Amino acid sequence: MARASVYHRLVVWLLLLVLVLPLAATLLYSLATQWSASLLPAGLTFDWYLRLWSEPRFLAAFGRSLLVCVGALAFACLLVLPAMFVIAYHFPRLDAVMNVLILLPFAVPPVVSSVGLLQLFAGGPLALVGTPWILIGCYFTIALPFLYRALTNNLQAIELRDLMDAAHLLGASTFRAALSVVLPNLRKGLVVAVLLSFSFLIGEFVFANLLVGTRYETLQVYLNNMRNGSGHFTSALVISYFMVVLLVTWAASRLNRDPSSS
Repeated sequence: MARASVYHRLVVWLLLLVLVLPLAATLLYSLATQWSASLLPAGLTFDWYLRLWSEPRFLAAFGRSLLVCVGALAFACLLVLPAMFVIAYHFPRLDAVMNVLILLPFAVPPVVSSVGLLQLFAGGPLALVGTPWILIGCYFTIALPFLYRALTNNLQAIELRDLMDAAHLLGASTFRAALSVVLPNLRKGLVVAVLLSFSFLIGEFVFANLLVGTRYETLQVYLNNMRNGSGHFTSALVISYFMVVLLVTWAASRLNRDPSSS
């Protein structure tokens, strides 16, 4: 039993080492003044990070990524929340159909979707290619499965019908009961789903590169365009991006943790 435990711990530590080692090397390279023909860097500096966070083009790309992600998630919440409530309360049998429909965005590869969207929205009355609106639409479809699954689990956990019946007995209308009773109970699952979706969306590259490219340069497109520049600078960019995603994921994990387990 003890030997098995040691073996399992060894496997876990090896896996952790494989995952952390590339990030640690990137972090060290982003802090190096020079690192070419020696085993260790010549010196350490934060100069690459100072250059990065004072670069107007990077800040603009970061702001655009935030704007597109927040816009897509806000749009998804406004549409998904009422639809989820109606399905769960009035048409629970549609849940099986919805479980299939929400997986469709993952059934089509992003490159194939992008080619179709380019043909549809490159010209004509809805010339959206090159604008943030087409990215918001694409990101909405990507975020939809995350939001739907999280909210479905939340709705099943709160006994929706019993809550609504109790609110109706106390004189509340269906709209008021949904807004004042059901929505606060969904807050935790909604926030976690939004944060996890944000962590995924801010790293999206295929749609951003093919549909808008440099016309609306987002963070991942900026990173791709800077690949021929200084390796220290791009390493600082990768670590900064990773820290943002790590911070958001940590916040989602903290919110999703059961208080009784701490």
